Amino acid sequence: MNNIRNFCIIAHVDHGKSTLADRLLEITHTVEARKMREQVLDSMELERERGITIKMTPVRMHYKLLTTNYTLNLIDTPGHIDFSYEVSRALRAVEGAVLLVDATQGVQAQTITVLTAAQEAGLAIIPAINKIDSPLAKIEETKKEIIQLLKCEESDILEVSGKTGHGVSKLLETIIEKIPQPRQADEKNFRALVFDFKYSNHAGVIVYCRVMDGSISRGDKLSFAASGKIFSTLEVGIFSPEERAVEKLSAGEIGYIVTGVKEPGIAAVGDTILSSKNTLPALVGYERPLPLVWASFYPQSGDEFDALRHALGQLRLSDSAFTIEEESSGVLGRGFRCGFLGMLHLEIISERLRREWNINLVVTHPSIAYEVETTRGKKITAYTIMQFPDYGEVKSVREQWVFAELIVPPEYLSGAVPLLAKHEAVVGETKNIGNRLVLHFEAPLRELMRGFFDELKSVSSGFASISYKLLPELRSANVVKMEVLVADEPVPAFGRVVARGRAAEEAETAVEKLSKILPKQLFEMKIQARVDGKIIASRRLSALRKDVTGYLYGGDRTRKMKLWQKQKEGKKRLKEKGRVEIPPEVFIKMLT
Repeated sequence: MNNIRNFCIIAHVDHGKSTLADRLLEITHTVEARKMREQVLDSMELERERGITIKMTPVRMHYKLLTTNYTLNLIDTPGHIDFSYEVSRALRAVEGAVLLVDATQGVQAQTITVLTAAQEAGLAIIPAINKIDSPLAKIEETKKEIIQLLKCEESDILEVSGKTGHGVSKLLETIIEKIPQPRQADEKNFRALVFDFKYSNHAGVIVYCRVMDGSISRGDKLSFAASGKIFSTLEVGIFSPEERAVEKLSAGEIGYIVTGVKEPGIAAVGDTILSSKNTLPALVGYERPLPLVWASFYPQSGDEFDALRHALGQLRLSDSAFTIEEESSGVLGRGFRCGFLGMLHLEIISERLRREWNINLVVTHPSIAYEVETTRGKKITAYTIMQFPDYGEVKSVREQWVFAELIVPPEYLSGAVPLLAKHEAVVGETKNIGNRLVLHFEAPLRELMRGFFDELKSVSSGFASISYKLLPELRSANVVKMEVLVADEPVPAFGRVVARGRAAEEAETAVEKLSKILPKQLFEMKIQARVDGKIIASRRLSALRKDVTGYLYGGDRTRKMKLWQKQKEGKKRLKEKGRVEIPPEVFIKMLT
């Protein structure tokens, strides 16, 4: 244990964590030179394609300093705010963190957020400036920002380049010097914290854990503290970076345990694994992540429903941060209502379903949860438009607000302030970090999900960054239910809850877009938006004209008139039925 160091790399998104991890693996010879590639620890296709880390990834490295061999356990973490839950789990499994700051961008919002979380976890912090080889690097300015943030000395800040490897050896030496070795409370009894797990059809649940006390070998009897399930260890191993079996895992080490358990719901992130006869208490786990954004997934073909259920179940095993609940819609059929940590999380899950399971999806408009009190005094939580009560049944609505921190260069402040006002933000204190401004504000969560991040990127030319956290109290919401009707029938997939002040604008946009992409029917139909029981936007889609007399030529006009009359009566019957079959591609176009 004296020669073990457990650490993670934390930073704002796109500050070079994965590239630095590549150099660490290279210098420690963990990965052979012929097998080296960019983003070695990012195994998911989407991670490599987008250049971002989605899942935290553990890896064991060995490094010799002077005459001593050290074992270094690294956990590479995501940087996007949607995956901050992944970061929080990594922080509980290590003793130290490398705080990485991009020399070309400086301290950004998520830098402050992850640093605060690491400090609250009591970790040793090693500040490092990355991308010092870039011609756009502002090394001295970035150092001043870090000093202001950490209250440290300039000599404490390391300069590295994940691209060239400059300064990485010095970083390894500093990790060994400044990050404390693991401690254990009990040498005899085994105890480990589960920070992740996956499921194998052959081996069952494979838990990723940090061993806190004792040691474990193949064949030992263990149990999950929460469920009480007892199992025999089929295999223990480490990450190098692929899974590799070892004889035993001891206190201070990070590795995996193959449990053989195939029952659902037994393993849970944050649970403690104990020796079967252990008397030690369970470790303090993690708070369950709360979904912030809700959307419903429906298969384009009803035949794919079972495949969608299976795929979501498999994803749920590897990503415990999203929720699933079966639901049905008269128009879309059977599907699932899912909760996500944010818009990127939603996008990643839906994209994985399409790519990894080849399922064609219809995804409804993302929404947040509203607490609604009805006129009968009943309180309900509405996650979707279908759960939101109709006009006349709503007494009051409450919604989630967030506290946010926005970092922006002064020259872009004139564009950011009107944007905040547009999204109903209440601006608080303003302070400086280096030559940039930090604005604190509060805003409704629904507004951040309404294109706020894209608009902020546009008005700041990409130089602004933001992080946020939920406020504990729900606040009164001035929102209304907007329904979209096709041929007088509401289509739940097109409806949404909108701010009352924007209801007319949202309604016009929705009916105009739908009128352009909905195929014409054999009868004239109306496309309308309804709010508070009133139609506030409407379009008419003319009937599809079909020449029923095209095959006739010459002769008496009476034959044509009879066919026209028959066609007219048929259209009238179709209109009375009012049933419009909406193709799946229309849903996709409306929801993108």
